[in-house]
Amino acid sequence: MPKSPAPLYEQIRQLIVAALAAGEWRPGDALPSEAALAERFHASSGTVRRALDELTAEHLVERRQGRGTFVATHTAPRNSYRFLRLVADDGESGFTRELLHCRRARATAETARALQLRTAEPVIEVRRLLLRRAEPVVLDDLWLPERHFDGLNAAVIDAYPGTLYALFEERFGVHMVRAEEKLRAVAAGTDAAALLRVTAGEPLLSVDRVAYTYGDRPVELRRGLYHTQADHYRNELN
Repeated sequence: MPKSPAPLYEQIRQLIVAALAAGEWRPGDALPSEAALAERFHASSGTVRRALDELTAEHLVERRQGRGTFVATHTAPRNSYRFLRLVADDGESGFTRELLHCRRARATAETARALQLRTAEPVIEVRRLLLRRAEPVVLDDLWLPERHFDGLNAAVIDAYPGTLYALFEERFGVHMVRAEEKLRAVAAGTDAAALLRVTAGEPLLSVDRVAYTYGDRPVELRRGLYHTQADHYRNELN
């Protein structure tokens, strides 16, 4: 192990994250046993366990009773909408999706700043609706660096049965590990109102999200407009 002022468990956590970023273990893969990791990092099993505890708390890995530790994946049903905190008041779960467009564009100054790109660098712009019981609930606009999602188009999105994050993971090897969001109340503009089937000026919840992959690299900017007449935004605070 290299010398570092960080505690040994934190050094091990960082080395495991680096291995995940390098693709040594893919989403859904089983990690080596604690004993094998302890031997690899020349540390005690207890120190490795502490590192894995930290990674579990960050949702980078998950423990499965009697089976071991696995790399977290958005393809697992329980993780399908992990970053989407909109919940129906009556408990209805899941959405249907309607793709409005997927096209190549140039990063604006705002998009470039959020994604750490050069202004006018190629991005892929996606607009879609999320619907519940055939009623539109979310209008999503996404911007993705083309260099990470080369080949993404409307046909690819329409053909994939799962969520976008699962598609990004399986097809492009981009795993979203965390996100930062900003929420504010806004009035529905004419375009959004027509798509969400609400009256112009009706209050909506605007959610700006930047999603990050390993190494805290931003790989998605998303702006969602949520119609919360029959839904609410739920978060858990510890």
